[in-house]
Amino acid sequence: MADIGLAAFSVFFMQSPSFLAHQQHLARGQGRSNCETLFGMTAIPSDNHIRAMLDPVPPARFHPVFAAIVAELEGAGGMATFRRRGEHVLIAFDGTEYFRSAKLSCANCSTRARSGGKTESFHGAVMPALVAPGHARVVPLEPEFIVPQDGAEKQDCESRAARRWLDAHGRRYARLGAVYLGDDLYSRQPVCEAVLATGGHFLFVCKPDSHPTLQEYLTGIELPEHVERRKHGRERFVYRYRWLEALPLRDGKDALLVNWLALEISNSAGKVTYRNSFVTDLPVDATNVAELAACGRARWKIENETFNVLKTKGYNLEHNLNLLAFACHTVCDLAEVAWRQAMTTLGRRTRFFETIRSLTVYLVFPSWPDLLATLAFARPPPTSPA
Repeated sequence: MADIGLAAFSVFFMQSPSFLAHQQHLARGQGRSNCETLFGMTAIPSDNHIRAMLDPVPPARFHPVFAAIVAELEGAGGMATFRRRGEHVLIAFDGTEYFRSAKLSCANCSTRARSGGKTESFHGAVMPALVAPGHARVVPLEPEFIVPQDGAEKQDCESRAARRWLDAHGRRYARLGAVYLGDDLYSRQPVCEAVLATGGHFLFVCKPDSHPTLQEYLTGIELPEHVERRKHGRERFVYRYRWLEALPLRDGKDALLVNWLALEISNSAGKVTYRNSFVTDLPVDATNVAELAACGRARWKIENETFNVLKTKGYNLEHNLNLLAFACHTVCDLAEVAWRQAMTTLGRRTRFFETIRSLTVYLVFPSWPDLLATLAFARPPPTSPA
């Protein structure tokens, strides 16, 4: 079974659907292949065998590998890139769809009504990721799939999936000082309470029209304000921050008290180019409001640097192994010197993987350091013993 998993993973890691077929041909000619030397396989299974064995495997069986990737990132010093506000890391929540059809469906599909009385089936998932303002690196974490739950009368949704994720994984990430980010969907009391129950913190977008009680408390109050003037290229902008603490998140005696902050950005002509507000359990004052707002805005990285990369840069969203491959690539980017040297030499990400695919079709490399040295320094590949 280990060879099955490694074989499937190698396809995603190398971003090559033909990788295994090429290695089978290489092994016939040289007695071994890069499947053995680079991925530790003892045999190369067929595509049909891989599908037959992996399709029934529950997604949760892959979760320990995500934890191992985070541990590797910590051990290699790469987690420092994600640290914000002292010892906190930011984990962004967002949902995405990876299948929809008006004709095809299965027992795990969610459904929705479309115009004309048609019903559309779809698959979705909550896809958390480590993010941080100031750089483009993200590390995808264990996904939680939005699927019908046994015994539940209501259809599953993104909010419930996020709470299941927190219940399953939140306490483990609490040791990293996790601060959870998300859009307005997450700034509801059940999700906020679920975050706090794990020992984590939240910093969620909070739209005025979806939180009327909170807005009532803000109306007519002279709010504390902090103003910064910044220059981006030739343009100048004014960043205006406001905040207030201990506001009820909703109506009712059991309402959770949260701290509110808002950011408004204006250009030199006085036109507002950005406006948003957030709620958090973290303290807010003039010394940290700008950093908190920057962290809150970093939730967009889960779409720009996770979903966009997965959908357009050689990955696919249909399997856990693609998320693992993407996470491993990010760890290599952050913590592996030889990998970064090779990436720097080859320039574009696409060229890097194109070169790896081309070389491994014809040559067997004894190890990853040998392959990366060939890429980084144009060294002739070492001769691999038969």
